[in-house]
Amino acid sequence: MKAVVRRALGWLVAVAIIGAAALAGHAVAMRAGLERLREAAQHRLDVVAAGLEADLVRFDYLPSLLEITPTVFALLDQPDDADLRGRTNRVLERINATAGASNLYIVDASGVCLAASDWNDPGTPVGANLSFRPYVKDALARGRGRFYGVGFTSRRAGYYLSYALFGQGQRRGVAAVKVDLEAAESAWRKLPGELLVLDERGVVILSSREEWKFRPLAPLGPEALADIADTRPYGSAPLTPLDWRETPQPAGGAAAIRLQGAQYLGTSRSLEPAGWRVVALDDTAPVRAGARNLALMAALGAMVLLLVATVLAQRHRALRAKLASRAALQAAHDSLESKVVLRTAELRSAVAKLAEEVEARKAIEADLRATQGELVHAGKMAALGQMSAGMVHELNQPLGALRTLSDNACVLLEHGRTDDVRGNLQRIAHLVDRLGRLTSRLKAFAYKNTLARERVDLRQSIANAQLMLSERLRDKGVELVVHVAPEGLAAWAEEARLEQVLVNVMGNAIDAMDASPLRRLRIEAGIDPAQEHRCAIQVCDTGPGIRPDILPRLFDPFVTSKPAGAGLGLGLMISAHIVRELGGSLRGANIGGSGACFTIELPLAATQEAVHT
Repeated sequence: MKAVVRRALGWLVAVAIIGAAALAGHAVAMRAGLERLREAAQHRLDVVAAGLEADLVRFDYLPSLLEITPTVFALLDQPDDADLRGRTNRVLERINATAGASNLYIVDASGVCLAASDWNDPGTPVGANLSFRPYVKDALARGRGRFYGVGFTSRRAGYYLSYALFGQGQRRGVAAVKVDLEAAESAWRKLPGELLVLDERGVVILSSREEWKFRPLAPLGPEALADIADTRPYGSAPLTPLDWRETPQPAGGAAAIRLQGAQYLGTSRSLEPAGWRVVALDDTAPVRAGARNLALMAALGAMVLLLVATVLAQRHRALRAKLASRAALQAAHDSLESKVVLRTAELRSAVAKLAEEVEARKAIEADLRATQGELVHAGKMAALGQMSAGMVHELNQPLGALRTLSDNACVLLEHGRTDDVRGNLQRIAHLVDRLGRLTSRLKAFAYKNTLARERVDLRQSIANAQLMLSERLRDKGVELVVHVAPEGLAAWAEEARLEQVLVNVMGNAIDAMDASPLRRLRIEAGIDPAQEHRCAIQVCDTGPGIRPDILPRLFDPFVTSKPAGAGLGLGLMISAHIVRELGGSLRGANIGGSGACFTIELPLAATQEAVHT
């Protein structure tokens, strides 16, 4: 008992040492890796922030430059002068071509854009009322304005700088310049990590990932949404919040951020004078992977040290037990040899028995195949007996017609009407051909032959099955609807066996509609839309459907919903077996409302002919 307790305490101490080493290694690696990411992000933010600030202040001088342009104030005095507007447009175009801004334009005191450097381009603001824009309001109220947003007419985002134009002691209008930041934004995609810029509302306005743009970090309040609706800084963006979760770090000015399911280290910096915040995001997955690796290495190192200590401790005991184990090994070797001899004899006996069982199973499988063939033929003969009554009626009609036509021929010969006799003889020949087709169908159906697949016209096979069941259709008052598309649709099958399956399935459908007020049997054949190399035949009735207790065992032998004596429950099992031999499948299901539908899938004849050629 003391040895067990001592061993358990030893294992606990070993596990504690290994766990402490792993935790220490993980903590050290995480701290060092995050610090490296933070320092790199700070350097990256220095470069990005300096570039953005330079872009934002580069054109500060440009709006005020228009205050010394004579045509500008002349246009503000005469805004309806088309010639003066054209000259002003060209002056602005020349100035902006030198400056390199995205756009330069003049707005009157009412907020209407009178002229612009892009006056001849689609999306120009000339003629648009921009009085709702904050940079126009701020310039008219305080002399200057700044604003970032999507262009009202151009639908392109940019940073707007505005300057009030003073004349005659009052603000006559506003000069505005639009700065395009897309070039800087595109350059961010070449830098490591991700970058985004947040405006004063916490909405992403610039980003290295296009799908993050114009999305807030958190849902916006009613006041912010009302202000956005008035100023329209984000165009028609839906403002769907990002999946943003931020956890401040205890030191270093960084934060752990979960964004759209990914883990990042976020480092941010304010951007003056726009009041924005630039955030650099670095994926922490490599740091976490490195920490895990270092933790694993520390754990493995501790394990190695513990193993070395254990090995040294056990070596002494191993040396003492060596002599005793050598003797035990020799005894075990002798015992093993005797057991091997015994086991070898048992194995040989088992192999002989297994060979006998294999031969027995082969014989059983051969008997099973023969029994299945006999069962299929028996089902065919049973269906033939059911069809014979209907066929008698079909044979009686042409036989009666033959008797009438032959009697008429004798009378016509007595009167010398040879032309009419010839017509009667032709009709008699036609009826004889019809009788021959009927009897040949019965012979082909009853003949027990081997599988010989060929091209089978589905419309003709359905018509042959209909002919064999015509008496039952009339007696039961069943309406038959047949639709085959495309014309000439053919399956790769054996004609007599396919007709046996159709007769069986159609006969079951006719029996199922005995108690139904609506008796309609619908047969549709076409190319399977899911598998273009196969065709499908659907046989649907308007009966009560398949009972739930029978549906899972529909194709099992001796399963039937018919009363005792009306059926053996072998027809569907035999039909499924025939269809499988033809390379297809047979399945049944209930349809909505009432009724059941059986689907026969077979290889399409065109595809099979192409393979065989």
